[in-house]
Amino acid sequence: MPNTDANWLPGVHAAPAIQTDPTAYDLLNQATDPAGLLTSVMWSIAAWDRSIVLDLGTGTGFFAPMFAEKALHVFAVEPDDSLRLLAMQRVARDECRSVSVIAGSAERVFLPDESVDVAHARFAYFWGAGCEPGLRELARVIRPGGTAFIIDNDDTRGTFAGWTGRSSGYPQRDQAAVERFWRDQGFDQERVTVELRFASWEDFARVIANEFPDPLGAEILAEHAAPSLAFSYALLLYHRTY
Repeated sequence: MPNTDANWLPGVHAAPAIQTDPTAYDLLNQATDPAGLLTSVMWSIAAWDRSIVLDLGTGTGFFAPMFAEKALHVFAVEPDDSLRLLAMQRVARDECRSVSVIAGSAERVFLPDESVDVAHARFAYFWGAGCEPGLRELARVIRPGGTAFIIDNDDTRGTFAGWTGRSSGYPQRDQAAVERFWRDQGFDQERVTVELRFASWEDFARVIANEFPDPLGAEILAEHAAPSLAFSYALLLYHRTY
């Protein structure tokens, strides 16, 4: 999860890409999965209609309005002050009356016990071993029968994984060990490959510059100088019903 000056929130870590350029990060979100495949998989696993949703590590609140279309209410939790302000501005602009943006972290969610039906954490806290305190907090707030979704990069497949594998800025992980950790924590796993499609070359260039500083960023742009702005992006969807 992004860093914050509020040191009373435990389990907070820096998220350079979204903190450095939130607009570029939103462009990446806009480009990811235009067909909504990942969302469809989540909705097929658990009922989101009229549910209470926890969007954990909401960042700029990009996904909260979409969740609010189905949910009874969305609690968008974010530790970083500046990102939380952007999420509030988004919610106000979109008139999302069923979304509350609140301070909190994976290890400290300011909601009552058994108050959440669905939890969503996308590239936030949950990267494997070490996040057990956050998982205990999830187990506290999710109702019996509720479901947690944790979305991570699949480092083994797709164009985006090829880029991250060449980057010194991305953690080089033992993916087999990470997947084993989630199985041991009682999570099932789905491999989902989605499309990464940018609306313009300018959007693509800004995202690449934000995610992959030069010289790698320049190399990627040179390799994909052709007009096509569509790439494959492999994701791992971990889910557990409590």
